[in-house]
Amino acid sequence: MNHLTRYIFLLLSLLPLSLYAQDITVQCEDTCSHIHGIDLSHYQGEVFWEALGDNTHMSYVYLKATEGGDRIDATFERNIWMAHQHGLKVGSYHFYRPKTDQLKQLRNFQSQCIPEEQDLIPMIDVESTGGLSTDVFCDSLFYFLDLVEEAYQQKPLIYTGRNFYNKHLLGKLDDYKIMIAMYTDEEPVVADDREITMWQYTGKGRINGVSGYVDKSRFMGRHTLREIRFIHR
Repeated sequence: MNHLTRYIFLLLSLLPLSLYAQDITVQCEDTCSHIHGIDLSHYQGEVFWEALGDNTHMSYVYLKATEGGDRIDATFERNIWMAHQHGLKVGSYHFYRPKTDQLKQLRNFQSQCIPEEQDLIPMIDVESTGGLSTDVFCDSLFYFLDLVEEAYQQKPLIYTGRNFYNKHLLGKLDDYKIMIAMYTDEEPVVADDREITMWQYTGKGRINGVSGYVDKSRFMGRHTLREIRFIHR
């Protein structure tokens, strides 16, 4: 193999690598006009809000406030203050534990999700039946959702995975706005074909200000932030 042939071979072998390097830096929010946001919890560790706040592609953030009856996210207090300082619309979410007393969970959530600090309606993270049958689980969940609605005078946003929705919640959330988690290139569709307000499209997003992976979501179709704004009464 002469020098010219070797040079051409080297260029061709490097070309796919360079194309791949370009592709992984292009993210969904760079290529579409949808409204994008993230959610954060202690799993992301310390967030450098000065860097994150300069990322104009992100319009909102949902912050984990609580889980079950007594867990409070260690980063919530700082994150909600800093998110407001850097101009993001902020909402708070609670990770629901079906076997834990619902009133205890509500009080835990209320201790952190202060209405005056919210731009977006509360979000309830529903990912587990706790080993309960679907019927018993739904009785537990909807009792809790009624408590949340009564406390905040508005229905919460429901976050869940597509498969979990199809298995346990099909046709039961028609009165609620939902965020569906599904990590594929295609937009999610649920088995009852109901409208989806928001889509969490990756659990391995990257963003300035967060050293590890971050969950990213966006609004579907023509849905906008106005639909999930917190109404202060």
